[in-house]
Amino acid sequence: MKNAIHYTITPVDPAAHLFGITLTVESPDPAGQRFLLPAWIPGSYMIREFARNIVRIQAMGDGKPLALTKLDKHSWQAEPCDGPLQLHYEVYAWDLSVRAAHLDQTHGFFNGTSVFLRVEGQERLPHVVDIRNAEGEYFRSWRVATALRELKAKRYGFGTYVADDYDELIDHPVEMGNFELATFRAHGVPHDIVITGQVPNLDMARLAADLKQVCEAQIALFEPRTKKAPIKRYVFMTLAVGDGYGGLEHRASTALICSRADLPVQGVKEMSEGYRTYLGLCSHEYFHTWNVKRIKPAAFAPYDLQNEVYTPLLWLFEGFTSYYDDLMLVRSGLIGEQDYLKLLSKAINGVLRGSGRTKQSVAESSFDAWTKYYRQDENAPNAIVSYYAKGSLVGLALDLTIRQETRGKRTLDDIMRALWQRYGREFHEGAGEGRGVTEAEVYALFDEIAGVKLKRFFDRYVRGTDDLPLQKLLAPLGIDYADDRKDGKPSLGIRTSREGSDCKVANVYEGGAAHRAGVSGGDLLVAVDGLRVTTSNLDTLLSRYRPGDAVMLHVFRRDELLAFEAQLGTGDVPKVSLTAEEKPVAAARQRALWLS
Repeated sequence: MKNAIHYTITPVDPAAHLFGITLTVESPDPAGQRFLLPAWIPGSYMIREFARNIVRIQAMGDGKPLALTKLDKHSWQAEPCDGPLQLHYEVYAWDLSVRAAHLDQTHGFFNGTSVFLRVEGQERLPHVVDIRNAEGEYFRSWRVATALRELKAKRYGFGTYVADDYDELIDHPVEMGNFELATFRAHGVPHDIVITGQVPNLDMARLAADLKQVCEAQIALFEPRTKKAPIKRYVFMTLAVGDGYGGLEHRASTALICSRADLPVQGVKEMSEGYRTYLGLCSHEYFHTWNVKRIKPAAFAPYDLQNEVYTPLLWLFEGFTSYYDDLMLVRSGLIGEQDYLKLLSKAINGVLRGSGRTKQSVAESSFDAWTKYYRQDENAPNAIVSYYAKGSLVGLALDLTIRQETRGKRTLDDIMRALWQRYGREFHEGAGEGRGVTEAEVYALFDEIAGVKLKRFFDRYVRGTDDLPLQKLLAPLGIDYADDRKDGKPSLGIRTSREGSDCKVANVYEGGAAHRAGVSGGDLLVAVDGLRVTTSNLDTLLSRYRPGDAVMLHVFRRDELLAFEAQLGTGDVPKVSLTAEEKPVAAARQRALWLS
């Protein structure tokens, strides 16, 4: 293809985890072409310095080496040449996550932000990429999964793919290897499911049927009349591992990691907790097809991938997506009402657990994602609040508030549709990037569509740090909100993790027994009253005591053995449970309208 930027990417050495890339620029800048690699990837708000994984790079022009000057940590400039200009470079790919690139003898995966240098000034040209296989008999059976458009390639095959511009190129991750594949149609649009990794007796038919229900429910939410999806094809790419969890949204696909035990098993009809969690993850990333990939903050239109970009609105784009992910499971009929209320209870307890919610608002949490949420330390629960977790509860509280204030005439669904109609549709109807939505426009749209003045709500619960009035809002729906923390088990007020065979104190919750005694995050808890502690037996040891009892704790801090006397607590552990009542009938009917 003429007048295009051309890439070739090859797994040149899977054992060394190296991708080889050739980049060809037909008409380089006569003053010296600059090249840049993104410093972060949309959806993961942390500077990741992807350029640090480039292990060698050289420039060629007219068949001769060209001088290539490194300008800063992620940009280079080639000496002037008439063209064409070629860069040859290798990228080390050993990040087993959804954010970067990974390559070994079992599979290859990459996001474009990790491997494709940007040609400054030519980002709007078509970008063509030739995806090649590794050499050797072992790799002969490998296939390719991506939502990129095929140019000279069969679907799932190695060959040439094309994107309209650089932004589209880097928003289509690629999986290569041996994988399980299934396809279903959601309101006429083909959706592929790709599972990489060994998963015995995987029930792909059930997974396809379940995801079809979720996808159709979400399409209908945003386009209830036309049922028109904003994509022509969608790909769910999952890497199944022994223990893992994560997802990252893209405009026509998502990259996921899960534990293989979470995937459905042939012949097993019951829905395990792990499978429900996996479906919730798929639902979350699919909802992003609208909410953040097309409806997006003004600060992200367009993305500046070389620098941190701040917005106070992630509570809306991530938090509301977290509200709808499980809600779509119950609305599509995959889980029952009580299962959904259990998930809500867990979310509420998670937010109430940390005192950081009293110090940081979700608007502040959104703005500080770069420096706080994505760089959490042992004190995080006492200093920050999650714009995901509390943001989901903000979505719940707003939905119920609007429903009750308007007697069911308006809901949060109406708000999401209005955001889509005004700020999202243009992204897939040929109007270019769009301008995104500002914070002021968000608040104004809520008031307009709901027909309710919501400034006080936003002041208290979004810009402020008040706890949401969920008990009051759930009561008219016949949902009992009970907090049984006073009757709970004895607690040290810590979260632990395994470090080798040791029990590490990951977090010490402010005001809890361990905090009052002097235990710190990072300490290794070795004994309670002289009995050895492991991550698996701590709860059993504590079950021999009652709240208020004193215990002697021995910990290693660095290489020093310390002893602390702690008085066990219980009221510091939230134990909210939600239960639906069948009566009164009017309340049950309102609950059904919300969940159906």
